[in-house]
Formats: sequence, C-alpha cells, structure tokens
Amino acid sequence: MAASLVPLAGDTELLLRAAEVCRRLRTEVARVVVGHGEVVDALLVTLLSRGHALLVGVPGLAKTLLVSSVAQALDLSFGRVQFTPDLLPADITGTDVLADVEEAGRVRQKIGFMPGPIFKNLVLADEVNRTPPKTQAALLQAMQERRVTVGGVTHLLPDPFQVFATRNPIEQEGTYPLPEAQLDRFLLEIHVAYPSAEEEREIARRTTSGPAPELSRVVTIDELRALGTLVPRIPVTDEAVDLAVRLARLSRPGEDGAPREVSEYVRYGAGPRGSQALVLAAKARAALLGEAAADIDDVRALALPALRHRLVLSYRADVDGVKADDVVHKIVERARA
Repeated sequence: MAASLVPLAGDTELLLRAAEVCRRLRTEVARVVVGHGEVVDALLVTLLSRGHALLVGVPGLAKTLLVSSVAQALDLSFGRVQFTPDLLPADITGTDVLADVEEAGRVRQKIGFMPGPIFKNLVLADEVNRTPPKTQAALLQAMQERRVTVGGVTHLLPDPFQVFATRNPIEQEGTYPLPEAQLDRFLLEIHVAYPSAEEEREIARRTTSGPAPELSRVVTIDELRALGTLVPRIPVTDEAVDLAVRLARLSRPGEDGAPREVSEYVRYGAGPRGSQALVLAAKARAALLGEAAADIDDVRALALPALRHRLVLSYRADVDGVKADDVVHKIVERARA
C-alpha cells in the first residue's frame, strides 16, 4: 500500500470500531425491521458522511420505522415532521413566543425562542414534497448551514444534525416538485424496494405478534461524532477520485465520451457536488467495511444513489419511459470502457 494510503496513527482503531458499529446496527435494526440491509448500509454511509438522504418508496415499506430504529440504536435524538400543504416554516424551525418569566419575585413577560422539531440529531421529513416551496426553503437552509434564523436571530442546530426525507414516487397530486438546489443537498437518494415473498411472510408474522422489542444502543453519540470526523481522513486512491469525477462529467450533455442516453434524455447533469458526494460516500463505505482506504469499488457501489437525483431529465425521457437509474447505469458502463 502506498504511503499516502496508510491511515493516520490512531485511526486504525476507529476503523475497526466503524465496522463493528455497522455489524451491530444491522443486527439490532433487523429485530424490528425485516430486510432492507442495503438501505441500512446506505443510511450508515450518509450518517458517517455527515450528509442527508432522500428515501424513495411507496407507503407501507417501513421507512419511518427504519429511520426511527436507526436513531434509537445510535443514541440520537429523533424528530419527525409530517409535511403537508399548509405547513409553515415556523412549524419546522420554531418561533418566538411570549412567555411569563419570574424574576426577583415578579412575573414578567418576555419573548423567548421555542425550538421546532428540527432541533434534533436525526430529523425525518416525511413526504417532503407535499409542502410549498417557502417551507422547503426553510428546510434547505437548515440542511446546508446547520442553523436556522428566526426573528433575525440565528440558532445553531444540534451536532450531529442530519435530515432523512421521504418521498412517495407514485402519488403526485397535491405535491410540489423538489427544487434541483434542494435535491443536490442530499448526499444519497436511497430507493426502498418491496420485500421478497419470504420477507413479507416474516413481516406478517412479526407485526401481528405483539409490540416490537426495545433496541439496544450500539454506540454513544460521542463515539458517532468521532467516527464522523474519521471519514474525511480516510485515504482515497487517485483512481477512485478520477472515476468519481469521470462519472459526474459523463452525466453532462455535450461532454466528450458521454453515452447516447445522456445526450438524448438529460437536460442537466451532476455538478461538482456530485463528484464530491461520490468521494465522501466512498470513504464512509470503506470505513464501514473496515478498509484502510477507499477505492474504485467503493465509488462504483455508490454511483447510483449519489447521482440519480442530480440528473434533470428531459420531456423526451418521460415519453420514452427512461428513468434516471437507466441513464446512470449507462454512465457507469461507459466509465468502465
């Protein structure tokens, strides 16, 4: 291994701890959620990368249970916001309120800040596309800056602070498209699939046999913060960085060597944040596997969730039934050539 790919002194123990946390978390979550092992891994990649994730799946696939279970097992405070068309920014961020305060034996009224549900370590933004753009913008500021401004005063959000949003892919009535700027803030878009027949039988048995078990904590919040600071220090091969950049560039129409599908169906490809997300997520994946460095296999494994939501497809793609996943697969194939 090249000297530049040797982990820093003291990080080897953290790498082993990261792999152990992944193994134990999957075991704990499996006690209440059947299947979805790959989804749990993708959520862990997002958590260690200090990023945000968008979970896409039809109702009833245990997305909320999955996120709340991960928060419980990781010792994170958990907040859930059900997004609706009448939701206001203050319903998320909080607001200033007039309250009675006793001072020197006298009761006086003072204005104080009442935090909203976003002041948690892990926030589930349920059906995020059901709220108007103004409220989506309030969430966007929090995701990007990890702070909110209310009444001219800025309030820092907890550390860590991460948003896991959900979106229903089949029901579009009464929804608002997510702006490209907000989609780009999500590190990964994770698709939650239907369970297999065997998994669905187990779900039917387990969910009709009494209350779900309490989960054990697999890591403290301080340890999780330490693992989060480890990820940027994970070495990455030059080949992996080159591949991440090549994948992002091949997603742009007009780029030399881009697949035909990109020219025909993509209006705008991934920007530099796409290649950044690929490198960072690859480092987190390497940490979860206990590997000393991220390589091209880590980048390839995360190309689909890191790029699919960064492509803006044309009307022709909709007419021809072409999805972003189809285009990303072609991009990965071209990058291998």
